[in-house]
Amino acid sequence: MSHIELRCPKCGISRPADMSAEACRDCGSPLDVAYTVHAGNGQAMPSPVHGPTNDVSLGEGDTPCVHLTTLFARLPKLYAKLEFLNPTGSFKDRGTATMMSVALEQGVTELVEDSSGNAGASVSAYAARAGIKPHIFVPADAPLAKLRQIKAYGTEVHHIEGRREAVTEAAIAYAKEHDLVYASHMLSPYFAEGTKAFAYEVAQQFGGSMPGHIVFPVGNGSLLIGAFNGFKELKATGQIKEIPCLHCVQSRNVMPLVAAFNGKEWGPESASKTVAGGISIAAPSRQWQILKILRSTGGSAVAADESSILRMQRDLAEEEGIFAEPTSSTAFAGLEILINQGVVHEDDAVLVPVTGFGLKD
Repeated sequence: MSHIELRCPKCGISRPADMSAEACRDCGSPLDVAYTVHAGNGQAMPSPVHGPTNDVSLGEGDTPCVHLTTLFARLPKLYAKLEFLNPTGSFKDRGTATMMSVALEQGVTELVEDSSGNAGASVSAYAARAGIKPHIFVPADAPLAKLRQIKAYGTEVHHIEGRREAVTEAAIAYAKEHDLVYASHMLSPYFAEGTKAFAYEVAQQFGGSMPGHIVFPVGNGSLLIGAFNGFKELKATGQIKEIPCLHCVQSRNVMPLVAAFNGKEWGPESASKTVAGGISIAAPSRQWQILKILRSTGGSAVAADESSILRMQRDLAEEEGIFAEPTSSTAFAGLEILINQGVVHEDDAVLVPVTGFGLKD
């Protein structure tokens, strides 16, 4: 891993790259991949993996952008990027492919992950591809469709009662007890690095007419953070002129980022069950990083109620032919709020990633 190191985005401290490092030893912040030598070739996205020998892939990426003409008739330049067309049905495959490739390169044979569903399915599939044994910790009330998918890959599943944070705590404890790698999609710098491909694809698909706004459903923020880092690289190399305004949407039932961005009081004890289970994260590990990105790009953070999320899921299917899981339709419910607030205007080009398929819930 000589061409990369792990760097704290908060305090700037660097350390050698390995799979065991999840957080900065000085400030506790999750780490990012930093390149000690240029790993790309101009327009290509740099990769932390040394070469194709260790690539773990199921053909992820290159998801289409679809022009939406009916759902928001007042937005003639609205597009959806169909991330649910990744191999396991969610955008998580982008990050998992990179994380598992690094794991294989470093000789990892067994690992631990915790997930409400999509990341668990993704890690299970790519672990099977790599010949690595995964332990996936899930909430006891995780959707049955997602559990069936996780188990289909021969994964050892651990069901944990209680709040979502208890699942993470149990996974970390198990990894420490059994001396295993904790390959967390929430913390892994390699996972976040893999999601940068989203930005490179958007730049290629839109060319010189980049969308002015991208609206994300956000829990831990791995897609938003990866997209921002990718756009930052693209701007630095002159491939795009400006980074789009990046917006965060959460459910009103679990809205730590929205509250923090807008200066409102909110704590994990305020969280309640939401249909948007994929973003039901009461204490995001990269919260400060997400808020900084939103502010630096001129973005915003809004919360949608449960009825709006379900209405958008229905309307997206009936009017555009796109069956999204509720987590994904949350972004469209948030877009409606942004339009009503005057943040997004009729002549703006807007992109919304449809992060997961409707059959998963």
